[in-house]
Amino acid sequence: MSKYALPRKEGSLKSTRDFSTNQEKQIAESLGFKRTPNSGATAFSKGDLYSDNWLLEAKTKMTKSKSISIKEDWITKNIQEMNFMNKEHQAIVFNFGPDEPNYYIINELEFKRLLELED
Repeated sequence: MSKYALPRKEGSLKSTRDFSTNQEKQIAESLGFKRTPNSGATAFSKGDLYSDNWLLEAKTKMTKSKSISIKEDWITKNIQEMNFMNKEHQAIVFNFGPDEPNYYIINELEFKRLLELED
């Protein structure tokens, strides 16, 4: 069990927010990013996590799953929020449930930049 695992009490259900908070804390610690207060629901701070140049939107599932539907709106909204926050890069972070690895969705230009780093 990871240190971000949710305590399970018989008969108690955890909210989506609890699972999202755990995922955000894990990402923040792993990457050295900061969590956005109230998950970007304020007028001045957007996205779920940020650094000097990046804005991340995190998505998780409450139970382990074999699939997740990626919404175009997640990406377009994160691009708009990246511009609003004056960040250079954005990504969608998702996993297939609690204690599962995170995966990052980036556009082709970002991927090409990563390839250039290999040269």
